[in-house]
Amino acid sequence: MGLDDKIKNATEKVVGKAKEAYGDATDNERLQAEGQAEQSKGNLKDAGENVKDAFK
Repeated sequence: MGLDDKIKNATEKVVGKAKEAYGDATDNERLQAEGQAEQSKGNLKDAGENVKDAFK
């Protein structure tokens, strides 16, 4: 996995965590769901990159 990909995935997870926390603090269910989705998306991208790395 390239460094750029790692940074992008980590950023996506951090932004998702912040959105989720802000949604929790403001009782905004839409932001909570968006934050969770972004974190999941970042985790899936990491997993996909790890699989690609395993076959190199």
